Amino acid sequence: MKKILIVEDEIGIVQFLKEGLEEEGFEVEYANDGVAGLKLATEKTFDLLLLDWMMPKMTGLELCKKFRESNSSTPIIFLTAKDTIQEAVEGLKSGANDYIKKPFSFEELLERIKVHFRSEKLSNILKLGPITIDVEQYRVKVSDKEVSLTQREFELLKYLIVNKGKVCTRTQIIEDVWDIHFEYDTGVIDVFMNALRKKLNLKVDEDYIKTVRGVGYIANDEI
Repeated sequence: MKKILIVEDEIGIVQFLKEGLEEEGFEVEYANDGVAGLKLATEKTFDLLLLDWMMPKMTGLELCKKFRESNSSTPIIFLTAKDTIQEAVEGLKSGANDYIKKPFSFEELLERIKVHFRSEKLSNILKLGPITIDVEQYRVKVSDKEVSLTQREFELLKYLIVNKGKVCTRTQIIEDVWDIHFEYDTGVIDVFMNALRKKLNLKVDEDYIKTVRGVGYIANDEI
């Protein structure tokens, strides 16, 4: 389930967006000012941010710039009453991916959001919590810091993320990742998993890849 953060000080707009997005199957959190929004955005993992332009304590523009200091990949869409090209350009220069002018229809916003998620798939970007894989570039980042993996570690991580939410048995992994279709010691997978977890260097409470005892592994955004 994709997670969206709304940072908007008008409660009516927040409720309107939250209800509509949840009906479409998104998980939604929100903040009513820029400072609280930045705190949420940096402490949790979201798939997309919706930012109001003018807010108390910190503007959407300032929030966007600060967020981009530590996260360059999460899509950001501005919700703005501003109507000049200059301000739109300013928002995009600060690191936003798109903007939509108020008043807007929910359907238009939804299509904008879907476009960003579609382009994520087309560009072969895979995500699991703070982990981002660029399949084409063969690059892995954790919280925007690049991690060097061997080819087998990369393929193992990619396989688990592609099958996110499903238990992958050791036999399935041996057959699909190692391409071995005869009896083989599946314990080798555990060795690679240990190495992979060390390199990803996730905190104790960031258990995005869980061991299913006696069966295999499952990758999940829910920890």
